[in-house]
Amino acid sequence: MKNKKALFLIPYYLWILLFVILPILLIAWYALTDSNNHFTLNNFVQFFKNGTFLRMMFNSFWYAFLITLLTLVISYPAAYFLTKLKNQQLWLLLIILPTWINLLLKAYAFIGILGNDGLVNKFLRLFGIGPVNLLFTDFAFIFVATYIEIPFMILPIYNAIKEINPAVIQASEDLGASHFQTFYYVLWPLSKPGVESGVQAIFIPSLSLFMLTRLIGGNRVITLGTAIEEYFMTTMNWNMGATIGVILIILMIIVMLLTGTKKKKRKVNL
Repeated sequence: MKNKKALFLIPYYLWILLFVILPILLIAWYALTDSNNHFTLNNFVQFFKNGTFLRMMFNSFWYAFLITLLTLVISYPAAYFLTKLKNQQLWLLLIILPTWINLLLKAYAFIGILGNDGLVNKFLRLFGIGPVNLLFTDFAFIFVATYIEIPFMILPIYNAIKEINPAVIQASEDLGASHFQTFYYVLWPLSKPGVESGVQAIFIPSLSLFMLTRLIGGNRVITLGTAIEEYFMTTMNWNMGATIGVILIILMIIVMLLTGTKKKKRKVNL
């Protein structure tokens, strides 16, 4: 029986080896070598000495933080009220549906909506406003990225709130706690694992966005993701592109460790 189970694990281990471990090792190889395949740390030294790269890293964190914060502010109340509605599966399906559409198609759809001749500006012209330059701005990039990422924040928070026993909330209210106190001391701590999962699902991919930065943000939004694309596809400096990729992977691991759920025994004072 054990031998049969091991056979079923072989495709999984092969997938991990071919599409996870080997690509990471290949990226690390390019990052630690120069164009002549000689070992060097100059790529990393150049990254941390160059103010442009550091600015890109700051921009990546800043945009990822804003996108994550906005999705959390929108998604938490939505997930909470979703648990109170009837036909919850139908509403969940409507939330998930946009994720089935290709990201590139959604980006081009928003180009048509936010462009100078798009739906938004046509609506503004009815009031004598416009055309307003909405496309290729920080606002457009953050707005579109937030819209696309919202389902990935709502779902884990919804699942976490759904698992909370309603009797706990009712007990808090019966004991005289206000709505804010019930949220702060009961609902938020119990739903925090879902929030942490949502933050990971949003913040980590947002660090490496490059398609939306090009199509929606234009050249105004420069992040590590766009830098990697530039070095691999335009300048063909794969060593520097791989270096940025390694640093991005390290940043993602740090974020995962910081937002990871740790189960701790809590002392309750009665």
